[in-house]
Amino acid sequence: MSTTRRIVQLVAGLALFGASIALLVRAELGLFPWDVLHQGVARATGLPLGVVVILASVVVLALWVPLRQRPGLGTVANVVLVGVFVDLTLAVLPPVDALAPRIGLLVLGVVLNAAATGLYIGAGYGPGPRDGLMTGLAARGWPLGWSRLTVELAVLGVGLVLGGTVGVGSVVYALAVGPLVQPFLALFTVRAPHSADRAGSVPTPSGDPS
Repeated sequence: MSTTRRIVQLVAGLALFGASIALLVRAELGLFPWDVLHQGVARATGLPLGVVVILASVVVLALWVPLRQRPGLGTVANVVLVGVFVDLTLAVLPPVDALAPRIGLLVLGVVLNAAATGLYIGAGYGPGPRDGLMTGLAARGWPLGWSRLTVELAVLGVGLVLGGTVGVGSVVYALAVGPLVQPFLALFTVRAPHSADRAGSVPTPSGDPS
């Protein structure tokens, strides 16, 4: 696959990832831990949600330094684009009151999130800041599962305190997105001829962009 096509796939994946977060926000049935934190900070500070996503990504990316993680093009693009498309989607998608369409938004958001993850990770330009943090901790001897659980419980707790939304949608997302990502990864993963192009990519979404 040409470099241009891979970049288009990367940008499309990150755009759809941001849109999927906005769909879950409008569903108001629960968010993934990192997005609970983002929403809580947005509500506490009055900042747009997408701006909070970008700022949080910058902070997480700074944590890569002591872990000696190396960001890729996809990592940097993730920091900027996901938050931008969260706010763009929220700007054109009004709040929904009725339960049935909110459930529809939840289902669509989860499926779109999985497809977006397959697109941007499959492009082979590196993981999002949050996934890179997890793999960096694992490389330093922390069990990956426990690292992810500890970090996500911490951000979930802070997000709850700040007013982020947790609900049945959080459970649906947690249970469904992993299995859904796998076929999309198989469909969209680029078989790059140079392994360096794929350095740092991980097929383990954390709800980031992340």
